Amino acid sequence: MASIVPSKKDPIIIVGAGAFGLSTALHLARRGYTDVTVFDKQPYDDSRYSYFQGCDAASADINKIIRAGYGKDVIYQDITLEAVEGWNQWNAELASGQTVPPGMTTADRVWVNNGHISMTDGPVLPPFEQASLASMPKNTQFVSTDTHDQQIAKSLGINLEPFKRQDPSRPNVALYDRTGGTTYADKACRFALHKARIYGAKFVLDPVAGELKELLRGSSDKSEIIGIRTSDGKTHRAALVILACGGWTPSILPALDGLNEATAGSVALLKIPRESPLYDRFAPENFPSWMHKMRDGHLGGLYGFARTDDGWLKIGYRGNKYTNPQVQSDGRERSVPITRWSKGETIKAIPKQALSVIQAFLDQYLPELGEAGIHISMTRICWYNDSFDNHLTVDRVPGMDGLMVATSGSGHAFKYLPSLGNWIVDAMEGVGSDRPAIQAWRWRTLGDQQSAINEIMQGSKGPRALSNLALVTDSRLGRSAKL
Repeated sequence: MASIVPSKKDPIIIVGAGAFGLSTALHLARRGYTDVTVFDKQPYDDSRYSYFQGCDAASADINKIIRAGYGKDVIYQDITLEAVEGWNQWNAELASGQTVPPGMTTADRVWVNNGHISMTDGPVLPPFEQASLASMPKNTQFVSTDTHDQQIAKSLGINLEPFKRQDPSRPNVALYDRTGGTTYADKACRFALHKARIYGAKFVLDPVAGELKELLRGSSDKSEIIGIRTSDGKTHRAALVILACGGWTPSILPALDGLNEATAGSVALLKIPRESPLYDRFAPENFPSWMHKMRDGHLGGLYGFARTDDGWLKIGYRGNKYTNPQVQSDGRERSVPITRWSKGETIKAIPKQALSVIQAFLDQYLPELGEAGIHISMTRICWYNDSFDNHLTVDRVPGMDGLMVATSGSGHAFKYLPSLGNWIVDAMEGVGSDRPAIQAWRWRTLGDQQSAINEIMQGSKGPRALSNLALVTDSRLGRSAKL
């Protein structure tokens, strides 16, 4: 039986004000849905999506990568190029004064087109980058070791070798994506929130009134979801509830077992003083977003950015995607996000193995930082919701009328923020259901025709469980971060 599509006047609840929730609320309201409410326990109006002000969602960050090259997976290539048009439009709205959120000015930008470089440490482009080179629009991709590409890049003012990587005895190759760059995630979320409000979406952003306590079920049909109850005891009825809770979604919705798992990325931050010569060296106009050996297992999986206006240089690691398995009320283990600001027990550290890989990269490819006395001074565990196949999950929940999920960002969904919600609303309405992206995002299980890109649900005895790993606290960083 087909799911009933809410009318434009029916109440719709979205749980989660990260990238998925914000974009969904924006596009629902833009398309004429008049009773859209987003609930989140984070007081984003006060914290402004800043990790430094207590936020712990993946979307609440200083920056995220924009890259359009996706190998043979042109679904995400096309969606990224579509989103880039949205990012440019948002920048234009800011610059013109058309849309300026509280606390921002016309001098702010939500993204910068400073390019993206994907690196390996060998002489030949890996298959993924070769496929990206073949599928992306002409003259948008440059191979760092190709003489012709070097000449074109030089004429455009593009530096194909911003790292100290070249060794005459072992040349390193990289693929530069001219369409890519960096989004300022906190500012982008604030912009999307403000824009959604302009269209009429409502937000309850409060540690108690905005926190989901439980899903409400129909009195006669327990498989029907009719709204939510929040931690202040209030009930909120809805024709449709959309769960967009990022890494918290799998523990809220056990039906996602085998499809999703909350996994932790490891983030290290270095502070470059404004008076340092390296402040200009790592400025966005001089330094791209980047990835290094992203698909090479636990010794790779690195990514990073230019420094922010505040001087923060961020490097992330996803070579190992760590978990925090905890026994749930139904007796099953599920990975549950835990951060330095979570209730009760906290984790004020990252795995020693992750820090070791990050530091080795710094020593080899960015030695000038250490030589200038600039070392890792702060770390973060960043929780994502991974699917086994790296595809998003945007669909009605089987056997639960009135419930939908928009999740499984798998570490790469933020870049679609300006346009993602339009796709989610299409999926809700059943529009364009034959499109490859919407088909790929349907509810699914690991079957004979699919392979697992991400290993999930290995449990508390698994090799990625944080409880089984040596951790390094921030108090041991600085010069002592060199392991």
